[in-house]
Amino acid sequence: MKTRLLAAAHNLSNWMVPLAAIAIVAAFLTIAPPGILGKADAIGYAVCHRLDARSFHVDGRQLPLCARCSGMYLGAVLGLIFLSLTSQRSAGTPPKAVLAVLALFGLAFAIDGSNSYLYLLKQTSAGRLDFIPNLYLPNNTLRLLTGTGTGLALAVAVFFSFNQTIWDDWNDRPLLSRWQEFAGLILLALGLDLLILPEWSWVLYPAAFLSSGGVLALLTMVYAMLWAMLMRQENAYSTLRSAWLPILAGLTIALLQISLIDIFRLWLTGTWGGFPLPH
Repeated sequence: MKTRLLAAAHNLSNWMVPLAAIAIVAAFLTIAPPGILGKADAIGYAVCHRLDARSFHVDGRQLPLCARCSGMYLGAVLGLIFLSLTSQRSAGTPPKAVLAVLALFGLAFAIDGSNSYLYLLKQTSAGRLDFIPNLYLPNNTLRLLTGTGTGLALAVAVFFSFNQTIWDDWNDRPLLSRWQEFAGLILLALGLDLLILPEWSWVLYPAAFLSSGGVLALLTMVYAMLWAMLMRQENAYSTLRSAWLPILAGLTIALLQISLIDIFRLWLTGTWGGFPLPH
């Protein structure tokens, strides 16, 4: 009986998911600000505070994500592309040394984020919290670097989980099993950050779209996995083409989440900009 119900649900989803995708994409395009960058802003708006002073700017325009979130999602995009090229269907646990370095990246992110948030509280507390010391003066360079490191860790975690959940031919070769691979990935991430820091327009324009695309890519992969598990279709796909349904379902749910958060935040703040700060 359960098998029949699952088969019926799967057949129904073949029709319903594409229709839902069309509706959600249309709704998102209607809700989001005009222009391509406006659509990127709407994606960033759902996951980032978008404070102007904590963001990079291109031609006087704030990027869709703050410096920390830009680094995080650019690092995730870089990591996903790198792993797709070097590891393909591998889904073995990375070596302990790699996990330790990624954990240190996460710790640096937490420390810098906490220090930065405390500094923001002190700025908006009218002097009431000045007795609390900061570890150091926060800045966008550290936000970008710590965000990028965490993005690499996110890429490894999501890539690992996606391969184990979706593909029928995944293998247990450990991700980043050779130190040269991991060192190369870190150097690429550092090079990316060094290109962003001068705020050259020819770098920041593609970075704006790639970082927003990173938000969508990560959410799509996570929701695709959840869809496959819900429909009892784990390890049922051999190619991206055959996995179109969970991927499209993941994209649809991701855009639905982004749209609902956008609507709520816009209703709450009345602006597509950063969260209003108290004076």
